[in-house]
Amino acid sequence: MTSVAEAYSRRVADGRLNADPVQEAMLPDLDRVRSELERPVKKGLFRKPPPPVRGLYLWGGVGRGKSMLMDLLFETVTVPKQRRHFHAFMQWVHAEMGKARKRGVDDAIAPVADQLAEEVRFLAFDEMQITDITDAMIVGRLFQRIFDAGVTVVTTSNRPPRDLYKDGLNRDLFVPFIEMIEARMDVVEMASDTDHRQGRLKGTQTYFTPIDATARAEMNRIWDELTDGQAHPEILRVHGRDVEIPGFYNGAARARFYDLCGRPLGPADYLALAGAAKVILIDDIPQLGSMNFNEAKRFVTLIDALYEGRVRLICSAAARPEMLYVEGEGSFEFGRTASRLEEMQSEDWGRA
Repeated sequence: MTSVAEAYSRRVADGRLNADPVQEAMLPDLDRVRSELERPVKKGLFRKPPPPVRGLYLWGGVGRGKSMLMDLLFETVTVPKQRRHFHAFMQWVHAEMGKARKRGVDDAIAPVADQLAEEVRFLAFDEMQITDITDAMIVGRLFQRIFDAGVTVVTTSNRPPRDLYKDGLNRDLFVPFIEMIEARMDVVEMASDTDHRQGRLKGTQTYFTPIDATARAEMNRIWDELTDGQAHPEILRVHGRDVEIPGFYNGAARARFYDLCGRPLGPADYLALAGAAKVILIDDIPQLGSMNFNEAKRFVTLIDALYEGRVRLICSAAARPEMLYVEGEGSFEFGRTASRLEEMQSEDWGRA
């Protein structure tokens, strides 16, 4: 049976990974979870569920390899398992709770947790982040029930448990969930100065014009490099509304211009995107002017949010920044946006 350490060594040997001492230091923790999960479970008619194997909460800056390590663990574990992006998981939970309520179930969380416990022994979550009060009120009871049923959880996050739902409404009601994580999972920080994702982008062109086959091929290549083919749609919940981002993985997002600026989105939506993504690819930015004035205004707001959030921007556009919006109402004010687009192309732009 392959260990996580052996799987990691193979990827280093074949060139898919560069050896990293911080990542290597995590391997014993991951293999501890794997080996304990693989122990046979004794079954009996009146036997209680086995105590859950103590899980892991891996946190640290984007690009440190948290998701990659969790994926290696997931690949090497053979017990019934699921891997979910945390936001996608919460969307599923809400949908299942809605079905339970329609059946007249008073406690809609219970059947959802029980279904999970029947189906899996190991749950892997990518990018745990709580920003919505409804989610904050659900996760405590949900996790308590699946833990009690013997389910093991491993999750990644960009922040320590104590910073989850930071400054959120009624946060005192959320604190017991934090304490449960700290009591029932090993909290491990990946404290590295190396951002492997940024390393992939080093020396990469970030602004492609005109929009042609070459630009699209380069955008696709960069996206594949960043996501390893594992991107998925992402739902951002903003003031009770759902904002869908077509592509998302491990802090990298991708959308077309009209996905972001052709819909009635506003500053709060763009700030939420800037908070969730460290790198964003925007495809097919058109020539701007009076014919698409509303979209152009949203684009200015979007770039302001990405700029203030120091998000790394990679895009394809109809023209260079200074030529994107050359006439009509708003063209003079667009000068600041053009300047910011130029500045955001620098190699050291972005946040850790």
